[in-house]
Amino acid sequence: MSSSSSSTSAPEIVCIGETMALITPTDARLADAAAATIGLAGAESNVAAGAASTGHRVAWASRLGADPLGDRVATELEHRGVELWIDRDATAPTGVMFKDPGAESSSVYYYRQGSAASRMEPGFLTTAQLQGVRIVHTTGITPALSASCREMVDRLFIDARAAGALVSFDVNDRRPLWSTQEATETLARLADAADITFVGRDEAERIWGTATPAEIRAFLPNCALLVVKDGDVGATAFDGDTEPVFVPAPVVDVVEPVGAGDAFASGFLAATLEGADLAACLSAGHAAAERVLTIAADLPPLVTLS
Repeated sequence: MSSSSSSTSAPEIVCIGETMALITPTDARLADAAAATIGLAGAESNVAAGAASTGHRVAWASRLGADPLGDRVATELEHRGVELWIDRDATAPTGVMFKDPGAESSSVYYYRQGSAASRMEPGFLTTAQLQGVRIVHTTGITPALSASCREMVDRLFIDARAAGALVSFDVNDRRPLWSTQEATETLARLADAADITFVGRDEAERIWGTATPAEIRAFLPNCALLVVKDGDVGATAFDGDTEPVFVPAPVVDVVEPVGAGDAFASGFLAATLEGADLAACLSAGHAAAERVLTIAADLPPLVTLS
């Protein structure tokens, strides 16, 4: 695995998961577009970039194809201050995602089957590599990529804790990637086992039938810190047996919603590293999400690539 950093000290956060090239039309819906932009699409790298933008040391771990799209992903993340813990694969491509954006909802189309990232296996990150890391973050997208990725995430929870890191998990259900039964069972198991779990109230209701934050907490009793996001209503944090903390969401003129959940997680985790209380962590999550909701991209534009 290559690394963009020569430092022997550990990053504060390591995020692991697939990042794809993102194709977004600029002049019309996808079927009619004549022009498009190329960007990045990856929940875990979104979190990494967001946390790095707050001044924290963050690494992103994954596999990329040995192709120009993989070069583009790596270059942009480095420019955003993210350290790269990556393998390049000469026999499998970097995944691609097309977005058909809209203010109410966006449709996405994946071309990621057999991608380089889907070949991650147990032990991709070891306890030795994770020594000194404070938070290891992944999402429910990663175990959906392949059987080997699912096994890798199970092992990651064990190895991260052995290294002394907290395990952060964002449910991030992606319906096109696997069956409802696989998603329901696997996401529940991982969400309940994590130290910090993020889940949308609507996605929890869709996959588990839990309609309220309190019902979600009852369904996931073993997660140390559970954060339930409820769109423009707000977010509720459950920390052990203490009273839940709710912070309302700010009023935002939404341009495009994809990526807001990742931004929320990045803000929350950055504030957690700084020792903020739960209300302040939730507010930091909302503020980060607000910045993404007002643009038609998963990440704010780079000011310069120099």
